[in-house]
Parts: sequence; C-alpha cells; structure tokens
Amino acid sequence: MIPTALLHHAVYHLHDMGNDHPETPQRLDAILNQLEASGLGAQMCHREAPLATKEAVLRVHHPIYVEQLERISPSHGLILADPDTLMGPYTWEASYRAAGAGIQAVDDIMAGQYTRAFCAVRPPGHHAEPASTMGFCFFNNIAVAAQHARHHHGLKRVAIIDFDVHQCNGTIEAFADEPDVLVCSSFQHPFYPNTHWQSSHPHMILTPLVAFATIDDVKEDWEARWKPALQAHQPEMIFISAGFDAHTLDPMGQLNWQTEDYYWITQVIMEQADQLCQGRVVSMLEGGYHLKALAKSAEQHIRALMGC
Repeated sequence: MIPTALLHHAVYHLHDMGNDHPETPQRLDAILNQLEASGLGAQMCHREAPLATKEAVLRVHHPIYVEQLERISPSHGLILADPDTLMGPYTWEASYRAAGAGIQAVDDIMAGQYTRAFCAVRPPGHHAEPASTMGFCFFNNIAVAAQHARHHHGLKRVAIIDFDVHQCNGTIEAFADEPDVLVCSSFQHPFYPNTHWQSSHPHMILTPLVAFATIDDVKEDWEARWKPALQAHQPEMIFISAGFDAHTLDPMGQLNWQTEDYYWITQVIMEQADQLCQGRVVSMLEGGYHLKALAKSAEQHIRALMGC
C-alpha cells in the first residue's frame, strides 16, 4: 500500500453559505464518514491543514483581489462575493487553510513523508480566477499548490488533471501562458462557466463532453491525448482537481459517470505518476453534491491513490 495522507481542518465545516446552498459542510462529513466506515481513514497519515501564506496566494491571485476579499469578510452573517458564492465569518480562514492544505502536502511529499495526498478541503478552488471569485471558489487551491511546488521547491514541470462536470476556468486562466504547467481537463459542454472550453495553447488538453456522456469519451481521449501529453511533458509532480459531480446521480450536472469510473481515472493517473514522477501526487477536492455518490466516489478515488 502506498503511503497516502489525508489533509483536513475543522474550520472547513464552519464555512457555511446557507441552508439552501449546494456547497455544504455535509459534503466533507459524507467523505470523512465513508473513509472511517471503509477503514481507509485509519490507514492514512492525517495532517491538519495550515494557513497558506499570503506570499503563496499572491503567486496566483492579484494583490488587490486578495485585499478586497479581506476587507469584505464579515464578522457575522453572510455577504455575496458573487451571485452564487457567499462569505461568512469563517470563510476567510477556511479559504487560507484550503490553499494551505495543498502547500503542506507538497512540502511533506518533497520531504519524503508520504507519496500521495488527498486534501479534503472547502471552499473548492478551480473556478477562482486570478482576480475574481467564481463558482463557490475564493482561492484557486490547486494552482497555489502547483506554484508552491515550482517556486519554493524548484520543480520545472508539473501537470494538473481536472475531472469535474464544470470547466476549470480559473486554473486555465492562471496557467494559460505557463507552458511548464500541463493542464488536462474533462467537463460538460456547453455548461457553466461557458468559458475556456477550447484553447490554442498546446499545454492545455481539454475534453468537452456532451450532456449524458459516459466515461468512454474520456477513456478515448486519455489514450489519444492525455497520456501522450503527460509522457511528453515529463512532470515532476502531478496535481488532481478531483470533482465528483460528473456522477450520474449528481444534481449539478448531466453526465453519466459511475462510481467505479473514479477508480479507473485515478488508477491510470497513478500509473503515469509512478512512471514519470516517483508517484508524487496531490489531489484536492472540487465538486460533488449528491452526498452518497460523493462519498462513494471519493472512496474509490482514494483507494486508487493508495493502490488498494
């Protein structure tokens, strides 16, 4: 079994955007309870997520944007940061610790403490652009982690693989002009956020999926484009934005992925990680809103991370 960490913090459960909002604290409860029930949680190295430094966040986000978020952070109640993303009293700390989880995972992996990590974080991150809040996201957690690996640890090439029903517009925006960062992404199209669904940049490998598509289209593109791109790129670490809302039961999308598909996609990524970058992988939670499907799919993802 491959040494694998679970990074988490209690404050993630305190970030709450209201009873009617789909991005709820219960999402993390569902995943953590499933890991406990399955016995996987007891086999993982548990790490408490620290606060990211502002320096690390500013490698991705504009200073004025970060300052504006800090100024509007409420001491009580909820405020709209954008039409579907709200801030409460704990959002600011949760956002810094969500970004901090990826940073800690990178540091620990580079120090040889474990090989792979799953960051069970809230808020998610892949919609957050350098200067804007979007889609329940404040800081782009995966981008912050990837930039930390490059700038703090000196990695020359990294890869980000994003599977989610929604396009990772923020990640693409952050790395459009960074050819040392390979991005492979599958998503429903046309669908929110209706941007960045095609790219002329050769280091952006995008797989738009029509409504009701199954995993078969991703399997085809994996062999035709994703796997060859990874092998040509030779990443020194692989990052995963793990969204589970492509599941057939998820209310936020219209794709027909099954629970076991998350084991398959993770396993083929792990095979490349073992071959290309000493197995070094950092995975971060993105979407997934049907609690039972989320919990079961995340379990399959983590099983494949752990090699069991």
